Amino acid sequence: MGLKIIVTGALEGRFIPVFGKLSKLHSTNAFSLAIILGDLFADPSISTPEDEENVDKLIQGHITVGFPTYFTIGKHTLPSKIVEKLESSENEVCPNLYFLGKRSSYKTSEGLQLIALGGQLDPAIQAGLSKDKYLPFHTEDDAKALHDTKRADILITSHWPTLIRSGSKVVLPDNAQTPQTEQYVANLCSELKPRYHFSLSDGLFYEREPFFHLTEDGQPDPAAVTRFISVAPFGNPSKQKWMYAFTIDPNAAPPTIITLGTTASPFTSYSPNAKKRQRDEGQSQTYSRFANGGDNYRPNKKRTRGFRPPPTPQECFFCLSNPNLATHLITSIGTDVYLTIAKGPLPTSSTFPNLGCPAHILIIPLEHSPTFGAIAEPKTGASTYKEMQRYRRSLHSLLIDKCKATLGAVTFEISRAEGVHIHWQFMPVPADLIQKGLVEAAFRVEAENEKYPTFKTKEIGSGTAEKTDYFRVWIWRPEEGGDGSGADAANGAHASSEDEIGETRGKEISLFMPLPSQLRFDLQFGRRVIAKLLGLEKRTFWRDCAQTEAEEVKDADTFKAAFKKHDFSLEE
Repeated sequence: MGLKIIVTGALEGRFIPVFGKLSKLHSTNAFSLAIILGDLFADPSISTPEDEENVDKLIQGHITVGFPTYFTIGKHTLPSKIVEKLESSENEVCPNLYFLGKRSSYKTSEGLQLIALGGQLDPAIQAGLSKDKYLPFHTEDDAKALHDTKRADILITSHWPTLIRSGSKVVLPDNAQTPQTEQYVANLCSELKPRYHFSLSDGLFYEREPFFHLTEDGQPDPAAVTRFISVAPFGNPSKQKWMYAFTIDPNAAPPTIITLGTTASPFTSYSPNAKKRQRDEGQSQTYSRFANGGDNYRPNKKRTRGFRPPPTPQECFFCLSNPNLATHLITSIGTDVYLTIAKGPLPTSSTFPNLGCPAHILIIPLEHSPTFGAIAEPKTGASTYKEMQRYRRSLHSLLIDKCKATLGAVTFEISRAEGVHIHWQFMPVPADLIQKGLVEAAFRVEAENEKYPTFKTKEIGSGTAEKTDYFRVWIWRPEEGGDGSGADAANGAHASSEDEIGETRGKEISLFMPLPSQLRFDLQFGRRVIAKLLGLEKRTFWRDCAQTEAEEVKDADTFKAAFKKHDFSLEE
């Protein structure tokens, strides 16, 4: 069974808001454990009275740590009160908060093997093991001592391994420098072949492509693939990713293929007839096709084709546990739901000048499920739907704030039992098109042209009572007069109840179309209708609207700045 793990960057004493955030995420994701990289506590040499008071509260159990959380040592010495507590309580600070140690090997009850090498290299010690387990220094012999553990599911180090960026196409953020690297860390990673190797960095997030290690006879080993991830500190000014979630099954059968996008190990050279050998700093690449993410490598097996099972959370484009998730698109994370700008947005930054960005937004549950009805826990399904609606209302408030009564919005959903992950697409549209009934008519006419079932004016809530797949769309506009306050159901508009979505600031209609199982439904239907309304037919397909990462980051930052005062997740 897979374990859900969440990892954070250094907290530097700001653990109260982070523990609260983790507890909220845990309530809907059921994490098995959390790992805090680097310094959990503030530097004692410059700590404030507030820092010391928070340490007291933590030790006394007045701060809740919602589930098992592990930390090691970063750059600073641990506070003296923490050291005293650890000495008297077998490495437990308070319920659910545990010290891994500076040099440690720990196996959880589920069989997950954690290896940690905390602290910085102590150049004053040329040989031997470090003696004080609470000081923020280690030696190369500390790293060598961990070789005896033979394997690791998760390796945690303070320094990056030497050559880790070699053979990678992943670039660092603008103006970012590679953190300190060490050869002994590279040796440790090569020896343990961890499935995940986490490190920390000041002000940047870095995730390398997965890389395979070699077997004893120098061949690629599909059972030994490592993902290296370096996480930025909490609250970093560059707004780099400080939290990383993933799923791992310590008891799963080892993989038998090397998947597309996996490179050769940056620490060793590979050639078909060569034994494994260490690679010098300046040595050129000899990785053949593996360094560039070529075809899947299947040792001694023919390629096979067949039924592909539904994506797992680690493979799903909408799951935070997917290591390849485009996290720079994320603009807000709530308790059950998060927001992201759309890849290849339909509008452009100039379509709605008052917004300054496309504002094509995806509202996505954290829970991996194709429909609300498929969510295992009914309470989770209900809270997820409620928060998705809360985000939708907040987006309406943004439009009222920035555009007064000139923009309304369309939000649509395709719910299919054979789908992958629930999500709603939100897009602004001119309010006059809605008021004139043109948006509703466009959906109805397009459905008729495609010989789809007829739309019904119907509010279905979370849709769990529906017996078929469906397409639904909400069409909303603010009240005339500019402030968008109030709601009514005039002219056939449906004002949803407060129990379902809370206050509706304006007039709204909900259209529902059942999707019979034999129907071939165009997944671009909703986008195509809006593209025609906005005169953006050339942008109907998102792949035709691809942006550079820099353009996506700019749009995300612009949206976050505009949405900030409406983003309830920042207040909780």
